[in-house]
Amino acid sequence: MSVVDWELRWQMGQTGWDIGQPSPPLCRYADQIPPEKRHLRLLIPGCGNAYEASYLLSQGFSNITVVDIAPTAIQRLEQRLDAEHPSWRTRLRPRCIDFFQLDETFDFILEQTFFCALPPVLRPRYAQHMHHLLSSGGTLAGVLFDRDFEGGPPFGGHADEYRALFEPLFHIRTLDPCYNSIPPRAGTEVFVILKKNAS
Repeated sequence: MSVVDWELRWQMGQTGWDIGQPSPPLCRYADQIPPEKRHLRLLIPGCGNAYEASYLLSQGFSNITVVDIAPTAIQRLEQRLDAEHPSWRTRLRPRCIDFFQLDETFDFILEQTFFCALPPVLRPRYAQHMHHLLSSGGTLAGVLFDRDFEGGPPFGGHADEYRALFEPLFHIRTLDPCYNSIPPRAGTEVFVILKKNAS
């Protein structure tokens, strides 16, 4: 889908992927990051409403970048953050940009419904670009679907496919069934924690 397609979905309210709250698995993962590391560079790609970013701000994270290709998504996020976290601009940077055009370095990247929005043909490029964006020893963590869909987006997949995709570039610390999915997705997700391999 193009920038225009995603922007149109946002303008028309066609955001069925939006769960209306921070993702519980990502919140629990963030909770385990020690306070002394919450200043490190953290990215949320395909952020949408970025409820996770609001949660991270409330938990003391201070170097957050969120990225979305749709201008309306970024505008609405900024408006909500103005109301919820008046000082957010010193700790969070929103960018309206194509993920694949991003050229920075991050210590943590959180994945939540971005991977499944990309056509499967782009998954090798996704893995390569995530590897490129992460600092040495950096971590990509998040939730991936473990089921099939008709058509897409979202596009489904399964744990064996993900293992084959990520193993050449990452040390797979975790690729397991997600135990704390939201109820509508229970039993259909895996949680991944991937550490960047040396280049």
